[in-house]
Amino acid sequence: MLLGHGRLPRVLAGSALVVLAAVWLLPFVWAVATSFQSEQDVAKPGLFPFKGAFTLESYERILSRGNVPTWAFNSFLIAGLVTLITVAVSTLAAYGFARGTFRGRRTLLAVTVAAIMVPPQLLVVPLFKQMLLFHLVDTYAAVILPQVVAPMMVFILKRFFEGLPRELEDAARIDGASELRVFLSVVLPLSRPIVASVAIFVFIGAWNNFMWPFIVTNDPGLMTLPVGLATVRDSFGILYAQSMASALLASLPLIVMFLLFQRRIVKSVATTGFGGT
Repeated sequence: MLLGHGRLPRVLAGSALVVLAAVWLLPFVWAVATSFQSEQDVAKPGLFPFKGAFTLESYERILSRGNVPTWAFNSFLIAGLVTLITVAVSTLAAYGFARGTFRGRRTLLAVTVAAIMVPPQLLVVPLFKQMLLFHLVDTYAAVILPQVVAPMMVFILKRFFEGLPRELEDAARIDGASELRVFLSVVLPLSRPIVASVAIFVFIGAWNNFMWPFIVTNDPGLMTLPVGLATVRDSFGILYAQSMASALLASLPLIVMFLLFQRRIVKSVATTGFGGT
């Protein structure tokens, strides 16, 4: 045989990964190619993405009609605050469920698990009415607060905390540490991988969230990047080149962030198994 028994599985696995990477990469390449063409060239029939001359027309049109720096700042601010608050609330709640013995714990845990199965779209109307009641529409608070409730993250963190050795926490308590001190000095340092994974995925979800910021904001100065870019598209027909340019501009910061923190992201996901949860 040309390939040994140990080498053949690796070759097959590598080939499968190459095929999957190509399947994932092809739409992205097509989107990039479409964004750098005119609408007339994009409309031409053909199997290849490049059908005409290279042009920045779509990007120039979007950047000239919108306030991209402000929208990008709003996206970073909102996604950052959502991540910070969600991680703080979720870790505290998860630790309480994992180690607490308070009354009503099982009921609250059942409600949290049940909330995972509730589609976010189902809560849009009551949440919007709530924002109206508190006069928060067209404010950063209206965009941020409804996104910080993450039952799935609480459940994932709870499962991780339950696997931590109790002996370390008991030793800290014997030394006189309070429960908050135990959580901050013992539990959190041991939980850096899972906390990093949760923070990464919460940030990505908050950055990509379109529906809720679109509903709760009317002021262009408060719009996030995905919402703001959607408002500068022409209302006549479907403009594929401009749509692809908008999508790429909105995803560019996430791509840059992944390239800068690629090792940490991959290590966090691989260590915690978050990707398979």
